[in-house]
Amino acid sequence: MVEQDSSAGDGSKNPFLVALGERVRQLRARKGMTRKSAAMAAGVSERHWANLEYGVGNASILVLLQVAQSLGCSLAALIGDVTTSSPEWLMLREMLQGRDEASLKRARMALWASLNEAETAGQPASAKPSCIALIGLRGAGKSTLGRMLAEDLDFPFVELSREIEKFAGCSIAEIQGLYGVNAYRRYERRALEETIQIYTEAVIETPGGLVSEPATFSLLLSHCTTVWLQADPEDHMKRVLAQGDLRPVAASKEAMDDLRGILAGRAAFYSKADYQINTSAQALAETFHGLRQTIREGLQLKL
Repeated sequence: MVEQDSSAGDGSKNPFLVALGERVRQLRARKGMTRKSAAMAAGVSERHWANLEYGVGNASILVLLQVAQSLGCSLAALIGDVTTSSPEWLMLREMLQGRDEASLKRARMALWASLNEAETAGQPASAKPSCIALIGLRGAGKSTLGRMLAEDLDFPFVELSREIEKFAGCSIAEIQGLYGVNAYRRYERRALEETIQIYTEAVIETPGGLVSEPATFSLLLSHCTTVWLQADPEDHMKRVLAQGDLRPVAASKEAMDDLRGILAGRAAFYSKADYQINTSAQALAETFHGLRQTIREGLQLKL
């Protein structure tokens, strides 16, 4: 990556490089990667990666390709143009451009229903699985509250991480170490597809990074009642450390900054959930009561 003076004539940073750097930073945070690990995966120095994120260094197209590969995204996504591959993409983009979030959500749900029309034809409305998926970062309380909710509803409790390991025949750490993050995401998608096919009623604990794959997250949103379990960054860290789990951000000397970056990068996706519960706001018993009431009212079950 060649460092150059990419500023404009008035001394300000080049707007394209600034925007590129922001996209790189957001993609890295969404993947839950530190700057060091991302730079290592891309085969560039941490300093060069930092320059790219700060918008002060130019990069060749080949380096950008390496960066995109390390982040598991397309080069088009990195440079900000993901909808130019066909006339249909262009027309869809024009239709959706400028719409607010509520309109985009309605469009996404309508499109999903249309694409899956043949699969669901003739089924009654009640045939949609009553699955509850808990999303959020590690340490939000998904395991504890998920088990409590499953027991209360008399639903199976499914840890999607364990289902992923069953598919792969090895641990998640081994999947990522041996085959890489992209292979892990493929197993994650298969495990989710299998889960929603098997269970008509279940409480599903999802991995925190599932939202970083839009297609997988869209599948989850379309088939499950979703709850974002939120927590303050300090509580996330404290709970993860209490579990003896030091990977990956807890082992970083800049742990809290990394954690806040991941939360910021994923918050827009987590907020697409049907409901949000703050697990830092009150004690466990009160938090569970609020979750239980929210779900039972949402599924029209007796309290």
